[in-house]
This record gives sequence, C-alpha cells and structure tokens, in this order.
Amino acid sequence: MAVTAPGGRRGRMHLPHQTVETPVFMPVGTQGTVKAVAQDVLESLGAQLILGNTYHLYLRPGHEAIRRMGGLHRFMSWPRALLTDSGGFQVFSLNALRKVTADGVQFRSHLDGSTHFFTPEHAIDVQIALGADICMAFDECTEYPAERSRAEESLRNTMAWAGRSLAHFRAHRHNVPWFDPNAGRTQCLFGIVQGGMYRDLRRQCAERLVEMDFDGYAIGGLSVGEPRALTLEMIAEVLPLLPKDKPRYVMGVGYPDEIEQYARMGLDMMDCVLPTRAARHGLLFTSEGRLNIKNRQYAEDQSPPDPACDCPVCRRYSRAYLRHLMQSAEPLSGTLNTIHNLAYYLAIMERVRASLETQPAVTASQRQTPIPSP
Repeated sequence: MAVTAPGGRRGRMHLPHQTVETPVFMPVGTQGTVKAVAQDVLESLGAQLILGNTYHLYLRPGHEAIRRMGGLHRFMSWPRALLTDSGGFQVFSLNALRKVTADGVQFRSHLDGSTHFFTPEHAIDVQIALGADICMAFDECTEYPAERSRAEESLRNTMAWAGRSLAHFRAHRHNVPWFDPNAGRTQCLFGIVQGGMYRDLRRQCAERLVEMDFDGYAIGGLSVGEPRALTLEMIAEVLPLLPKDKPRYVMGVGYPDEIEQYARMGLDMMDCVLPTRAARHGLLFTSEGRLNIKNRQYAEDQSPPDPACDCPVCRRYSRAYLRHLMQSAEPLSGTLNTIHNLAYYLAIMERVRASLETQPAVTASQRQTPIPSP
C-alpha cells in the first residue's frame, strides 16, 4: 500500500518539568538511567524527554521507595521531562511468565520469580508514584503474527483497560510526589492505540480512545516483527483519526531514516532502544551509513566516527581508538558509542524541527501540540 504522508508539524508540549519542542526523540532510560550515559551529558546533547520503564522500576528499587525520595525526577537527578510507559510491553515480552485475564495480567518477575498482578489501576498508581510528566494507559501489546480472533480479544482488553486507567488517573493524580495545588502542574495520561495489524481494529481503537479524551495518543504494538511497510500502513491508518491539537506518539521505533520519516508524517514523539543497544555492540549510525566499529579496517583509521558530526565523540576521538576500546572490552567503549548514537538521533529531530520552521505558514492548531490543562 502506498502511504501518503500528511506532512510534519512543529509544536510544543508544555509539561510540568519542561516545555518540549516537537517532533522529539526520547532516549530510553529503562531503569532510571540511559545506559552508559550520565544525566549531565544527556542535557548537553539536548535530550528534552526521557522514557522510564514502569515494570522495571516497580520491581527495583520499587515505586513506593521512589515516591518517598520525591519521585523519579529527584531520584535520578533529571530536571527535564520524563515519560513512563505502562509496563504492558514488558509484561507482553515475558511470554511464558505471564497470564492475561480481563482484569489484568499476572506475571512472574524475571529477577526472582516472584508473582505479581498488574491491573490498570495498579499500573496507574505505580506511575503516579514515579511522578513522570506523562503516564501511559495500561494496554496489551498484540504479538505478530496474530490471528484476527486473538487481535480482537487483545483489543477488548486494551479498550477496557484504557477506560479504567483514565478513571483511576483522574481520581488520583493529585497523589503525584511533586503535586502543588497552587502551581497548576499536573501529570498527563496518554491512551495507546492497539489492534494488531488489522486496519479496522486500529481505527476502532483510535476512535474509541479519542472519545475518552486522553491528553495525548500513542500508536503501540509496532516494531514487533512486522515488515516496515506494514508498520507504515498501520500508522497511516491511525494518524488522521487522532486530534491535531494533541500529541501523537509512535512507540518503540526505529532506525534513523524511520524516525525522520515518521516525524515528517506528522508524528510528534518517538522512542527506541536502538541507538543505545546498537552502541554497546559497536554499531554506530553516521551520515555515511551504519559503521561497525569492530571491523579490522578501522584499526588504524584516525578519522572521526562521522566526519559530518559535531558531537563530543566525533570532535575528540578516532575510529581507531573506539575500535581499540571495543576490542579491549573497556567500559568507556559503550559510553562513547552511546553518546555518538544519541547525538546522531537527537540531531535528526533538530534538523527536522528546523526544516518545519521554514515551511509555509500553517494554522496555529497545526503548529501546536499542547497538552491541555485539566
């Protein structure tokens, strides 16, 4: 199917801890840390919004411990914006360790085998305790491939859980650790569009979530093994149904060319573990293509990883040195590779934002993606 892109848009999200310029790429900080990179470095690279993982932080150190320490921002010393996922994808990935019912999901911890039960209400309570600027409704991620009957069953859970998540969030969000009734700051909750790879199910989910009136909308259940063309088809099916005046987020994607394409389609937010995970295995993203720094050809290459990149790594270090660190299994290897890859991803979004500023003027509602006040 040929996908027609409606065009990117430039906007701002006014969040409690940061006004975020969109479109934006969010580095993944699963356990309260973007692997191998300190928070001050992330700030210097221009990261505006980091994603934390509800499932992992619930298990360790525990959401109540983080609440007692003032919330995740204070715990990890991150003054800018945070988003926490619902934990649904991690529970989905446990596969044999989980059991899904209409009420929620029972799962066994990957750490110690202990049994836990996540309901939509509990997932929201955990996220309120963590205190992220943006929370996500509890959802069920549908595997690929999935029979239609399986996708329909999963979708029923997601839509029912979305309503329960929203009701519980609205009743309890004043319990966030940093809540100040005089400051006008509040958490936001996004709904997640599921439906497998079935266009009509995706439309049904999107339309129902829009009726519920979430603060923003995510497209989930992608990058689970489906071909890229199918990913694009599902995004193109859902995107026109989502409100233009609210943020639109595609979850868990992708390669550099993909995130640029999605931004130019009109998506405002995206995240992916790829730049950090690839870095730890020696794969660097550059203007000249993907570079495997472990290759022997770089053993005496004194050029920077990417001659067109102005990140701290490319300004200072050579390909030969980065290869040496990888070959020596030095911890600094993962740090430097990750800094470069994140800088590369963040620069893509900065370039897209700049190009959108120079496009012909559009209406205010198209240029803005505000999160409304409660």
